[in-house]
Amino acid sequence: MTDYKEKMQKALDNLQSDFSAIRAGRANPHILDKLKVDYYGTPTGIQGVANVSVPEARTLMITPWEAKMIKEIEKAIQVSDLGVNPSNDGKNVIIRFPELTEERRKDLAKDIKKKGEDAKVAVRNVRREANEAVKKANKAGELSEDEQADEEKNIQKATDKFIGEIDSMVESKTKEIMTV
Repeated sequence: MTDYKEKMQKALDNLQSDFSAIRAGRANPHILDKLKVDYYGTPTGIQGVANVSVPEARTLMITPWEAKMIKEIEKAIQVSDLGVNPSNDGKNVIIRFPELTEERRKDLAKDIKKKGEDAKVAVRNVRREANEAVKKANKAGELSEDEQADEEKNIQKATDKFIGEIDSMVESKTKEIMTV
């Protein structure tokens, strides 16, 4: 049972990391987490080659540890789906985030709901997997009918708990995005 709860928790953690990458009108260094730059032939996260700071509410400043990384960082940001255009002052890469339009906020809200649904599907798949394991154990004689019913109830309780957490995460992130 703990094995399956861990898998459900991973679905929740993945959703949390996806949500941290969605910007809500203010600069968040975590939106760069999934971007990779070519660092001596190795794809490396931007935080692995530079300092990322937030000097203003809607501005990110990336200060590479090596000056030659400026072009690589700019290129990674431009080809990403962030929807921003970086600039540089020779020492730093600067990203200014425009104010979110109403239409963009609605698109982000739809994306948040989709990611939430995907997480729920992942949790339900773990539930199905756990229920199949319990049925197999019953057929093998390792569990009685009552024990199987109890385990299935426990699995359903865990599933309900995780889906409730996903719903509340989706709701709070949607509210954060829609707040001007």
